[in-house]
Amino acid sequence: MDYMRGDLTTNGQQYDLIFAVNGYNSIFDYRKALRSTGIYVSAGGDLAQIIQAALVGPMLSKFGSKKLLFMGVAQIEEKDLSFIGELFESGKVVPVIDRCYPLRATSEALQSFGAGRAKGKVIITMRPDDDNS
Repeated sequence: MDYMRGDLTTNGQQYDLIFAVNGYNSIFDYRKALRSTGIYVSAGGDLAQIIQAALVGPMLSKFGSKKLLFMGVAQIEEKDLSFIGELFESGKVVPVIDRCYPLRATSEALQSFGAGRAKGKVIITMRPDDDNS
Protein backbone atom coordinates (compact mmCIF):
# COMPACT_ATOMS: atom_id res chain seq x y z
CA MET A 1 0.00 0.00 0.00
CA ASP A 2 1.32 3.42 -0.88
CA TYR A 3 1.62 5.27 2.43
CA MET A 4 1.09 8.57 0.58
CA ARG A 5 -2.42 7.47 -0.48
CA GLY A 6 -3.68 5.96 2.72
CA ASP A 7 -2.90 4.57 6.13
CA LEU A 8 -3.36 0.83 6.44
CA THR A 9 -3.63 1.17 10.22
CA THR A 10 -6.78 3.31 10.00
CA ASN A 11 -8.63 2.00 6.92
CA GLY A 12 -10.56 -0.65 8.86
CA GLN A 13 -9.04 -3.60 7.01
CA GLN A 14 -7.00 -6.36 8.60
CA TYR A 15 -4.01 -8.06 7.05
CA ASP A 16 -2.25 -11.42 7.19
CA LEU A 17 1.14 -9.80 6.64
CA ILE A 18 2.43 -6.26 7.02
CA PHE A 19 5.96 -5.75 5.75
CA ALA A 20 6.76 -2.19 6.80
CA VAL A 21 9.77 -0.78 5.00
CA ASN A 22 9.59 2.65 6.62
CA GLY A 23 7.29 2.07 9.57
CA TYR A 24 5.33 5.32 9.75
CA ASN A 25 3.14 4.13 12.62
CA SER A 26 3.72 2.64 16.04
CA ILE A 27 3.95 -1.10 16.46
CA PHE A 28 0.68 -0.96 18.40
CA ASP A 29 -1.13 0.53 15.39
CA TYR A 30 0.28 -2.16 13.11
CA ARG A 31 -0.74 -4.83 15.62
CA LYS A 32 -4.36 -3.62 15.51
CA ALA A 33 -4.31 -3.87 11.70
CA LEU A 34 -3.32 -7.56 11.78
CA ARG A 35 -5.69 -10.48 11.61
CA SER A 36 -5.61 -12.77 14.62
CA THR A 37 -2.75 -14.84 13.17
CA GLY A 38 -1.10 -12.00 11.25
CA ILE A 39 2.58 -11.17 11.07
CA TYR A 40 4.19 -7.72 11.13
CA VAL A 41 7.81 -7.41 9.99
CA SER A 42 9.63 -4.10 10.23
CA ALA A 43 12.48 -3.55 7.81
CA GLY A 44 13.24 0.05 8.77
CA GLY A 45 11.98 3.30 10.14
CA ASP A 46 13.31 5.77 12.65
CA LEU A 47 15.17 4.68 15.78
CA ALA A 48 12.01 4.54 17.91
CA GLN A 49 10.27 2.26 15.40
CA ILE A 50 13.29 -0.04 15.14
CA ILE A 51 13.49 -0.30 18.94
CA GLN A 52 9.75 -1.03 19.12
CA ALA A 53 10.02 -3.78 16.52
CA ALA A 54 13.23 -5.29 17.90
CA LEU A 55 12.44 -5.10 21.62
CA VAL A 56 8.72 -4.56 22.16
CA GLY A 57 7.62 -6.76 19.23
CA PRO A 58 8.91 -10.04 20.67
CA MET A 59 7.27 -9.28 24.03
CA LEU A 60 3.91 -8.50 22.38
CA SER A 61 4.23 -11.66 20.27
CA LYS A 62 4.14 -13.76 23.44
CA PHE A 63 0.57 -12.61 24.10
CA GLY A 64 -1.80 -13.96 21.47
CA SER A 65 -1.11 -15.37 18.03
CA LYS A 66 0.03 -12.19 16.25
CA LYS A 67 3.76 -11.99 15.52
CA LEU A 68 5.64 -8.68 15.51
CA LEU A 69 9.24 -8.84 14.36
CA PHE A 70 12.18 -6.75 13.25
CA MET A 71 13.75 -8.08 10.06
CA GLY A 72 17.21 -7.98 11.63
CA VAL A 73 16.16 -10.61 14.18
CA ALA A 74 13.38 -12.37 12.29
CA GLN A 75 14.06 -15.92 11.21
CA ILE A 76 13.34 -15.85 7.52
CA GLU A 77 13.30 -19.05 5.51
CA GLU A 78 14.75 -19.39 2.04
CA LYS A 79 11.32 -20.23 0.57
CA ASP A 80 9.97 -16.91 1.88
CA LEU A 81 12.81 -14.96 0.29
CA SER A 82 12.22 -16.84 -2.97
CA PHE A 83 8.55 -15.90 -2.84
CA ILE A 84 9.40 -12.22 -2.29
CA GLY A 85 11.89 -12.41 -5.17
CA GLU A 86 9.18 -13.86 -7.42
CA LEU A 87 6.87 -10.96 -6.53
CA PHE A 88 9.51 -8.49 -7.70
CA GLU A 89 10.39 -10.48 -10.82
CA SER A 90 6.74 -10.79 -11.85
CA GLY A 91 6.15 -7.06 -11.40
CA LYS A 92 3.53 -7.58 -8.68
CA VAL A 93 5.73 -5.56 -6.33
CA VAL A 94 7.49 -2.58 -7.85
CA PRO A 95 9.91 -0.47 -5.80
CA VAL A 96 9.47 3.27 -6.15
CA ILE A 97 12.78 5.04 -6.65
CA ASP A 98 12.77 8.79 -6.18
CA ARG A 99 16.28 9.47 -7.42
CA CYS A 100 19.77 7.99 -7.72
CA TYR A 101 22.68 10.05 -6.43
CA PRO A 102 26.39 9.44 -7.06
CA LEU A 103 28.46 8.80 -3.94
CA ARG A 104 29.90 12.33 -4.06
CA ALA A 105 26.33 13.73 -3.65
CA THR A 106 25.48 11.75 -0.51
CA SER A 107 25.02 14.96 1.47
CA GLU A 108 22.47 16.25 -1.05
CA ALA A 109 20.66 12.89 -0.99
CA LEU A 110 20.43 12.90 2.79
CA GLN A 111 19.20 16.50 2.82
CA SER A 112 16.45 15.63 0.33
CA PHE A 113 15.46 12.56 2.30
CA GLY A 114 15.57 14.40 5.65
CA ALA A 115 13.42 17.23 4.33
CA GLY A 116 10.73 14.75 3.31
CA ARG A 117 10.99 15.61 -0.38
CA ALA A 118 11.70 12.04 -1.51
CA LYS A 119 8.68 10.32 -3.08
CA GLY A 120 10.33 6.91 -3.01
CA LYS A 121 13.66 5.31 -2.23
CA VAL A 122 16.81 7.40 -2.42
CA ILE A 123 19.68 5.45 -3.96
CA ILE A 124 23.39 6.17 -3.48
CA THR A 125 25.34 4.64 -6.37
CA MET A 126 28.94 3.60 -5.96
CA ARG A 127 29.92 3.03 -9.57
CA PRO A 128 33.42 4.25 -10.47
CA ASP A 129 32.06 6.34 -13.35
CA ASP A 130 29.81 8.25 -10.90
CA ASP A 131 32.71 9.58 -8.87
CA ASN A 132 34.04 12.18 -11.29
CA SER A 133 34.27 14.93 -8.69
